[in-house]
Amino acid sequence: MPDAILETPPPTDDTSTHRSKNDENSQLKSQPAKASPFENARLTWGRIDWTVLGWMLLMHAGCLAAPFYFSWPALAVAVGLHWLTCSIGVCLGYHRYLSHASFRMSAPVRFIITLCGVLSGEGSPLTWAATHRVHHARSDKKGDPHSPRDGVLWSHILWIFVRRDADEIAELHRRYAPDLIKDPILNFFEKTYGLWLIAFAGFLYAFGGMPMLIWGACVRLTVAYHTTWLINSASHIWGYRTYETTDDSRNLWWAGLLAYGEGWHNNHHAWPRVACYAHRWWELDITWQAIKVLRFLGLAKDVNDRIPSRDVTTAEPSRYADRN
Repeated sequence: MPDAILETPPPTDDTSTHRSKNDENSQLKSQPAKASPFENARLTWGRIDWTVLGWMLLMHAGCLAAPFYFSWPALAVAVGLHWLTCSIGVCLGYHRYLSHASFRMSAPVRFIITLCGVLSGEGSPLTWAATHRVHHARSDKKGDPHSPRDGVLWSHILWIFVRRDADEIAELHRRYAPDLIKDPILNFFEKTYGLWLIAFAGFLYAFGGMPMLIWGACVRLTVAYHTTWLINSASHIWGYRTYETTDDSRNLWWAGLLAYGEGWHNNHHAWPRVACYAHRWWELDITWQAIKVLRFLGLAKDVNDRIPSRDVTTAEPSRYADRN
């Protein structure tokens, strides 16, 4: 049985209201316990997700061809798209908004930012958010989707190659994202995720030929994957700890720079709903700067910016539940 509720779900628009904690607890208590689908022992030939493996091989192969198709405009597009899809789409949209409800946005803004996340190629929004909530519920414990305690290579990349059946994914959504599964925007992108990636690759080719396709898709996506995966692996191994948490999360400065602020990982694990991950003056959180711009423009509301004072060294009480 869950011993704590998942953090308060984000509203689907500015007029939405949160469900009461009692209602959510009643729902959770009626859910039977099941084993976690996130086990490294499941990485066998019979459980490999060949679609994901093939995609990753294709993107990395494209990187090997990149020097032969280099152009300055293609490099500029790749850099711009990396920021737009990773910082805005994943860090701001998938992570701080969908997974942690650190602020509110209206439906049109949510659609655009979720689309940016989809074009990052890091997964569909509903599955990404649900999986990330599992990580917080079981961080560096049995059932964590990507803990370095199960192997550094596992936490960095191998975990994504385990095929999960449709019923397992549906159960993941139901247990860890009950507040999101009826969102029409998320369901739309959940059903059309792969089509967006293929269509955007076609657009890049039509726009600038092979250089734009190789750099704007293959190079950009490969760099995005590894900078994101560094948070799962390196930021649980190296760095300093500002807060005492029950996991191995660390603040790693170079991961913070590469991943637009996500590398201040110990700060985030200690205070997951705070929208700013830079808790000291020397910590730079680029994604937080984007959130401040959205707030200034009135596009982000009820932003949780309550960074704890310098004398606080303990984490906030857990708002997550072990639901399996």
